[in-house]
Amino acid sequence: MKVVAFVVAWFAVLGYIQAVTLEVNKGNSTCIKAKLSALFSISYKASNTTRTVQVPLPNSTTVDKGSSSCGTNSSSPWLVAVFGPGHALGLSFSTNGSQYSVANLTLKYNLSDTSTFPEANSSDVVTVVSSSVGIWATVNTTYRCLTTTNFPLGGATVTFSDMRLEAYMPGNDLSPTESVCMADKASTAAPPTTARTTTTAAPSPTPPGTPERGNYSVKNNGTICLLAQMGLQLNVSYFSQLQNKTVRDVVNLNPNLTTSSGSCEASSATLALSQEGTTTLNFNFTLNSTSNKYHLSGITLFTNWSDMTGPFSASNTSLNYMRSTLGRSYMCNAEQTLDVVPAFSLNTFRLQVQPFGVTTNQFATAEECQLDQDQMLIPIIVGAALAGLVLIVLIAYLIGRKRSHAGYQTI
Repeated sequence: MKVVAFVVAWFAVLGYIQAVTLEVNKGNSTCIKAKLSALFSISYKASNTTRTVQVPLPNSTTVDKGSSSCGTNSSSPWLVAVFGPGHALGLSFSTNGSQYSVANLTLKYNLSDTSTFPEANSSDVVTVVSSSVGIWATVNTTYRCLTTTNFPLGGATVTFSDMRLEAYMPGNDLSPTESVCMADKASTAAPPTTARTTTTAAPSPTPPGTPERGNYSVKNNGTICLLAQMGLQLNVSYFSQLQNKTVRDVVNLNPNLTTSSGSCEASSATLALSQEGTTTLNFNFTLNSTSNKYHLSGITLFTNWSDMTGPFSASNTSLNYMRSTLGRSYMCNAEQTLDVVPAFSLNTFRLQVQPFGVTTNQFATAEECQLDQDQMLIPIIVGAALAGLVLIVLIAYLIGRKRSHAGYQTI
């Protein structure tokens, strides 16, 4: 992600990235307004290789009035910005009455645009979505984040900078009161930096104890389509601005401070967990319709803790964890470690999840993980060994007793 940040700065110096102003109106009223700069890093297949292009949001970007909306009681507000031949950036919003947030960040890009994607193997229009991206603010305030921030979306990354936006607006202009993002707070509060001479990770801290088990769910048209119960522990390596070195922090996710959202499709499902706007953890599940088997195929983490020099993001979409069968849940009571990237791994505790085939708002019969099966096998083996030992002692005793009653043999 440092490369992306460098590219953003380089484009900004040359004047290619400019802040774009976008508005969604209803009659004479404005309900969504955004002023921001954006860069899209998109990977695509070309010939026999994979290429990555950097696409800035151009100054000619306009709001798609047909797709954008101020929302109703049953639908969310949407800001859809279109640019180039068939590319679009979308932000949908939600609110709980006291805060509003970006519920979904969507990027659509057209691979038939040969000037942007030369020699692409496909001419498809690709859409990638990320839920609960960690952009939130108090109602009637402007969300402000001047710091360059990266948001991974599948095979693409959206990088925002110089960002001010507001939804559910009380007036036609951005509110003077601002909700400042954690990255801006950190950069403002950061002490003068010195030369970084230490790059070796510090020893892992003492774990904060077993995390509390949370209950999470996702609804589709008002019906629960995904269930999850689990305790979660984040293992993250990052550069600490207080200690001036790379540290590995172990942090428990607090269910009482965490909200869940996501989506359910025929062959894919997403569970997005967001904690106080500073940590977003996404789980992506994939179903093989041929074998009726599903697995956890992707994990994405975005966090911005106060000790970090900038936002931390990590993503892996080629995982193969939590394998189970359609119509059954996956269970693993034992602690298991899911390696995502070298700088991030996830510990799970007392986990049960069912991303497909939820019919009664309850978990179906569980398929247990190998760790649980091994833990059950150990006492069986120990018990069998003890029983065998008792049997051997008994046989030895009987043989010895028989010999002691044999009497003297004739010489």
